[in-house]
Amino acid sequence: MVYLISRTLCQGLKAGFASYAGLVVGSIFYLACAAFGITALLFAIPMAYDALRFGGAFYLAYLAWQAVRPGGRSPFEVREPGQDSPRRLFLMGLFTNLLNPKQALFYLALLPQFVDEKQGHVLTQFLTLGFIQISISFMGNGLIMLAAGAISRFLTDRPQWLTLQRWLMGTVLAGMSVRMVLQSKD
Repeated sequence: MVYLISRTLCQGLKAGFASYAGLVVGSIFYLACAAFGITALLFAIPMAYDALRFGGAFYLAYLAWQAVRPGGRSPFEVREPGQDSPRRLFLMGLFTNLLNPKQALFYLALLPQFVDEKQGHVLTQFLTLGFIQISISFMGNGLIMLAAGAISRFLTDRPQWLTLQRWLMGTVLAGMSVRMVLQSKD
């Protein structure tokens, strides 16, 4: 969500939705992996889970450094639109999602609880539930991205908030990175 807000604030709604398209494709990938049992293998092989977890932690640490480094820019700092191509925004969204082990765990741990073998084809139920979740998420995040546009106007008029926000966001991202490194898959 932080990634979507930052893209929307920095480059506008089109950039936000291009980024979100990448996130959605990442969700569909994890949904398919969970539906076909591939995600279970990821969590059964500790090195694979750790590689995903550390990759995600590294990415969050990189984003935190970009925010707090000397001359760094806030993820929410409004910039000229068009800095990143839609393709790059899509790929950034995709990799943001693919490097999130919680996304894989969500589809592996939560959705199967709502699948009932007596109600019909299990794969169809699993995919239907997953696409319902993705659709609801798309609508909710769409509303958040629309609100981000209003926030960007507020931040543009008040540059002192950008400095405070840059350090706050860098601290939050760094904390998330450390938490991801320290958590176990249990």
